[in-house]
Amino acid sequence: MKIIFLRKKNLFFTIIALILLIVFLLLVYRFFYSNTVPTIQMDPIYQGKTDQPCVSLTINVDWGEDVIPQMLDVLESKNVKATFFITGRFANKFPEIVKKISDLDHEIGNHGYSHPHPDRISVQENLKEIQKTHEILQKITNKNIFLFAPPYGERGSNCLKAAQEAGYKTILWTADTIDWQEPPPSVNTIVSRVTGKKLTNGTIILMHPKPHTLKALPVIIDVIKAKGYQIRKVSEII
Repeated sequence: MKIIFLRKKNLFFTIIALILLIVFLLLVYRFFYSNTVPTIQMDPIYQGKTDQPCVSLTINVDWGEDVIPQMLDVLESKNVKATFFITGRFANKFPEIVKKISDLDHEIGNHGYSHPHPDRISVQENLKEIQKTHEILQKITNKNIFLFAPPYGERGSNCLKAAQEAGYKTILWTADTIDWQEPPPSVNTIVSRVTGKKLTNGTIILMHPKPHTLKALPVIIDVIKAKGYQIRKVSEII
């Protein structure tokens, strides 16, 4: 009887020890994770929702004032709205272009102020880049700006933390025209890069205001539509 009692006693203390261990682990988990931001809020977005046949055209702008008006003409003729990510220094220099983009109901996003390498500067420096541009763009457009495309597509923790702290969603891309290459790629090359296998539900397409991209733009739009996709702003597909 004494042996049985001891076994029951040991079992009881074992159960109590397990309960205390579980409680301790839960407290540790809450301490370390409840005060942190879930990674899904900081992680960049590469693609929109995949449940509908919709894609987005994004145009990153730090130059191209001579090309953008013509791109706007193409977009208007095709009845397409795009998302323009614009640097603060461009907006300061060409506010009338930014206002026209906004007035035509295209979406405006933040591309930092001076187009630095985000991974080479601190969280605070990234934050200043974003906030300075935010104030400029909001003043010109009188619209809420909440999408951020990091320069060079860099997405280190300093950049992502700054964007999250500023209340922005970080947007990257699914398909890249790589239109910045020199010598410039051909129209066919640009089109094939973004309308081939990477074109699917939620695809985010990246381009820049380059002369050869301007030539490729109507073809890209026609191919996308011919494949049964709708073109919408980034905020509408994420």
